[in-house]
Amino acid sequence: MAVSENDGRSARPLPHISDATLRDSAHMAGVEFGVTDAAVISDLLVKSGVELVEVGMISGPSSRDAALIEAVHETVGPERSLTLVVVRHRQQVEKALDEAVRLGVRSVMFSIPTSQAHAELKLGSPSAKYQTAVARAAIELAKDRGLHVTFSGEDGARTPTERLVPYVEAGFAAGADRFRLAETVAYLSPWQMEEQIGHLTAIDGAEIEIHSHNMLGMAVANSLAAYRAGAQWISCTVAGIGERGGNAPLAELLTSLRIVHGDDRFDLSHLTELSRAALKGAGLGEAFQSGPTTEHAFAYELPGQLTHPEAYETLPPEVVGNSRELRVRTRLSAALVNWALADDPGLDIDVDAFTGWLAARQEEEGRPLLDRSTIRKLAVDFPSH
Repeated sequence: MAVSENDGRSARPLPHISDATLRDSAHMAGVEFGVTDAAVISDLLVKSGVELVEVGMISGPSSRDAALIEAVHETVGPERSLTLVVVRHRQQVEKALDEAVRLGVRSVMFSIPTSQAHAELKLGSPSAKYQTAVARAAIELAKDRGLHVTFSGEDGARTPTERLVPYVEAGFAAGADRFRLAETVAYLSPWQMEEQIGHLTAIDGAEIEIHSHNMLGMAVANSLAAYRAGAQWISCTVAGIGERGGNAPLAELLTSLRIVHGDDRFDLSHLTELSRAALKGAGLGEAFQSGPTTEHAFAYELPGQLTHPEAYETLPPEVVGNSRELRVRTRLSAALVNWALADDPGLDIDVDAFTGWLAARQEEEGRPLLDRSTIRKLAVDFPSH
């Protein structure tokens, strides 16, 4: 493998690159890639030299991302792809892994909250011991099925070292192949990131990946800092498309590696075509702007993100003159509709019936983007239907 020799430190292997456009970007509020998008994007990623294409999310049987996953497998092969599996409890993980196996997935990434706030919100307990037990069980179930396993530290950047390091050690002891530190909420400076990653790379035999969000504009800098501290993998997305201000953008990352570290492994000639294809598929126009002032920065389509925004936001939107919004196409739920209508007590409708009608309308009209004001307007007229 190529090594970096011009950064003032001893020569060491250059980082592996994984891309999460067809997972993280695909689950950005209002963004839904189709199977053609998945084929084009995954093909261009591999042609560019990206080693691993992350696609889809599985939480149980009948994954809504099944078609995307199958399209990527058909285009670049399952050995070049990885799929995220949500972790909540053992029975749920077993069903999700069965779905992954059914779809031909060979590599999984377990999304497991590590900060106390996220663990309490998603696992129902802030206990570090319980969190580790859940992770260990999930890893063992996946290894029993012959899968390559990456396990995450969701909100890992805000997880204290004394809580994070034992969790990572336990995950590797259970048989995991790689650990991903997820800077779910942009929080660290590059020097803080280097220190945090250094605690993890000090674990004997640990293979570490960094996954940064760009709300503070430091995702590429933090990714390079993580590599400097010994991380072997960097996760990014095309054009930086992603939730919460976007992710580390692929083009900026690869060009930085070339200039800063003399990394000529990648075919950069595909990057413009790749960015345009992803932006078009995402319905974001010609350019996606990352950071806290865009209309996408505080937009959500998951009920938990709307009802517990403090768990996901570096700063509240009002601080930068922005606002929190709902944006959704087909991933409608009664919980989202309830949030949209929550401050209008005078509106008396059957939310479940309205949600079903609205979902049918979305399919009929080509999945237009819905926001809070649109849902409210349609709700006013709903009784006449």
